[in-house]
Amino acid sequence: MKFIYFFLASTLWLQSQIPIPVQKLMKYYPQIKSYENGRLIFQDHSTILYDDGKSKSHKELLENADIEDMFKLAYSKGSISKTISRNNDPGRYRNEAFFRKIYGNSAKEVEKNLTEIIWCPKLVNQKIRVSKVNGLDKKLEAISKELDEHPELKKYLTNAGGTFNWRYISGTKRLSQHSFGASIDINVKFSHYWQWDNKSTNEDISLKYKNQIPQIIVDIFEKHGFIWGGKWYHYDTMHFEYRPELLEE
Repeated sequence: MKFIYFFLASTLWLQSQIPIPVQKLMKYYPQIKSYENGRLIFQDHSTILYDDGKSKSHKELLENADIEDMFKLAYSKGSISKTISRNNDPGRYRNEAFFRKIYGNSAKEVEKNLTEIIWCPKLVNQKIRVSKVNGLDKKLEAISKELDEHPELKKYLTNAGGTFNWRYISGTKRLSQHSFGASIDINVKFSHYWQWDNKSTNEDISLKYKNQIPQIIVDIFEKHGFIWGGKWYHYDTMHFEYRPELLEE
């Protein structure tokens, strides 16, 4: 009995030493084996530093985010209740090394983990390729199934703008989440993107928020672990990416 108590106490103590953001990552990404000495340890025994201890500007956070930085801005579910403050882009600070570990370190590696699904079979019936890592494809199929019951949404869902595409984000040397087959753009015809609207890639430009995407679409995506680019100051309203760790309360 004492041994069991000691074991449970030790387990709880060890868990308490793991930062909450890391606990969230471990819940959704089984590729992470453990956390020791300030580093995430993966199943293949490779590691990534959690916190580099550096103070960074918005630009530096975009270009050189560590794991801790990815959680610096809180993502809120549901409708937007107030004006989005400058540079409040929860989810845009990404540690590229982390996502390479999860989905693949190159286009060829990512492609090995892609599968084809039918996007909204009744309303759209479009073939798209997405990652099957950690059941991401099943999440998108569930989203597709729910959206398919809303014919009033068809124009927003038709001609999905893209899923897998190994490429840099426009105006940067940072890989897009599309590179990992972990995101989807819905119909660009009814979407707004800050770079297109302002004909600029300057992160410091003052922006006037624009959006046409109905809240019900956002709610369904969020329900299944996808965040929405329309929640960003640097808005991208067509864009949804699988980031369940940011939706964990």
